[in-house]
Formats: sequence, C-alpha cells, structure tokens
Amino acid sequence: MSTIWVLGSGQLGAMLKQAATPLGLDVRPIDIESNDILPLSPNDVVTAEREEWPLTKATEQLATHPNFVNLSTFPQLADRLTQKQWLDKLDLATAPWFSIEQDSNSKHCYQTLGERVLLKRRRGGYDGKGQFWLKESENTQIPEEWKGLAIAEQAINFDEEVSLVGVRGKNGASYFYPLTLNLHINGILYASIAPLERLTHLQSKAEAMLSKLMDALDYVGVMAMECFRLGDDLLINELAPRVHNSGHWTQAGASISQFENHIRAVAGLPLTKADVKNTSMMVNLIGVPVNYNWLSTEGLELYWYKKSVRSGRKVGHINMCSGDISKLSTALTELDAQLPEPYQEAIEWLKNNLPN
Repeated sequence: MSTIWVLGSGQLGAMLKQAATPLGLDVRPIDIESNDILPLSPNDVVTAEREEWPLTKATEQLATHPNFVNLSTFPQLADRLTQKQWLDKLDLATAPWFSIEQDSNSKHCYQTLGERVLLKRRRGGYDGKGQFWLKESENTQIPEEWKGLAIAEQAINFDEEVSLVGVRGKNGASYFYPLTLNLHINGILYASIAPLERLTHLQSKAEAMLSKLMDALDYVGVMAMECFRLGDDLLINELAPRVHNSGHWTQAGASISQFENHIRAVAGLPLTKADVKNTSMMVNLIGVPVNYNWLSTEGLELYWYKKSVRSGRKVGHINMCSGDISKLSTALTELDAQLPEPYQEAIEWLKNNLPN
C-alpha cells in the first residue's frame, strides 16, 4: 500500500495515523510550516486535517500531488461565502444570510436579517473566533476592516446544536454515524453525546442533506455537518471537509472510528456501516493541564494531544462509552470534582441528556 500523507500534523493528523496503524497503513502527518523536501511517490495519496494552509515547500509538494483527495473541495468550503453559495445552490437550509461588501451598512443588516445579526469572517475563525455580533439595540456598526471579508447571518433561536458525521467512498457509497448532540460554551465545543433515541426521527433527513452535498462535490472521505435544530427542522450552520471534533466519540463508541473511516475512504479500501456500541460521551479538554488521576474513573479513555496548555486551546479529550447509564453518571460526577469552571455546566448538561 502506498504512503498516505496528511497535510497538517495537529491532533487530527495524529489520530488519523493512530487509526491507520492496525490496518498496516503508512500515514505521515506533515507540519504545515515544514520546508522539507518530501519523498513523495506517484502512487502515494494525500489528504488533509485542515481546510487551509500556508505556502511552504512541503505544502506546495502535497497540494500539487495528483492524488490529493478532495483538493478542489477545500477552497470551496473553507470560504464561508462559497460554502453558503453551494448550500443555496443545492437548496439545503441555512440561516438567512448575505455577503458583507465594501458598501454594506448595519441598517441594511437589521432591516434584512433582524435585530441581531452575526458576522462571520469568510476565512479562518473557529471555536468562537472570527465572529462579531451586530445588535440593533446597541446600534452596533460593521467594523470597517470586516467589509468585503465577511458574511452576515440572521441570529437563530435554535433548540439544540447537532452534527452529522458521514463518510463517502470513491464508488459513491455513503455511511453515517448517529446524530450527535453538542454543547458549545463561548463558541467552543465542550461536550457531545450520541446516540440519542429522541433524535432518530431526524436521522434520515440529516443523511439526505449531507449526502446531497457530498454527491454534488464528488467528495471522498469523512465530512461533518453542524446544524441547528428547530423543532423537527435542521438548518446547516457549518461544514467541515475532514474529520471533526464532534465525531471523536466514535473512537470509543463505534466499531470503526471516523478516523479509520476517512483513511479507508481515501485509500480506496472497503467501507461498511459502523456498529455503534452504546451511549457515548465526549468531553473536550480546553486549557487545562493533564491530570492522570482522570484515569482512575472506570471506562474513561483519555486522548492527550501533547500541546502546551493555554487558555481556550484544545489540548485533549475524554471519551466514555457504556450501556450502563448509572456508570456514565458516576463517571461524570467524578470528573466534575476534577475539572475547573466552566466544566460544571458541561457535566450537568451531559447528565441531563443521558438516556433514562
């Protein structure tokens, strides 16, 4: 089997490599700042753990390789303007929006989208970054430096945030994980839980939406679709053409993790429906130092990214999977005593969403 190169060497690249090891595949994540000359072969495969990257000797080699899977998709979905245009073209529901141009003004935003409008930078921005709220009650104005570089979205009073992770093979066959319920605090994903029986009636609708997009793009690999749930309706919030934080629970909770599925797809290996084992929970570790006492909690699986710890930075995550709900509840109580604010909110949210 040829080498699979991953453009990017963060935690997603590391977990792709880990998932490929039992399959006997050689996966090599590459630092986007590298200026090394890489020993690429014509039959090698290239994938990415991120939507954008700087121009270096290494990234130029990878991005010009003929077997870079989904290369044309990245610029289309990395730019929120073209991402929204794709969704509109395919008649996939999103929040009402328009592009912020040089002559755009706040009055037009309020008249068109309502009294609360969210500006998003077209490129970059994640975990709550790259966003700016316009509030008519405060007469907020569009920052001059955002004009021509952002989109405006109507504020959505959603019921919940959910996501769907799917994988599509080179032959067009697609498979999906159950809808995941997510909690964001200050724009950062803190916790996820799946599967939930009360969301199953939305599963086919979500799969049809993501399938339509992946088929239109002739996409190969894992893609994540983040949505707002409003009653029985779903509005697409963001798309990620890669493995995604809200799918980390699949490492513990499914026979095939999102990472293995992505590797299988880009390598052209057989895909099949993953067997979902039990109720799974994921807790992101954000700006907290590693505490190996966490490992004393029964059923807890720790993934530490070996990053320097700083405020707001994702440095690891915890997975837990069990069919014994009381065991999951006990694990959450133990974690609650070992994590700082605002984890109490996340732990309580997970407890409240455990199946009865």
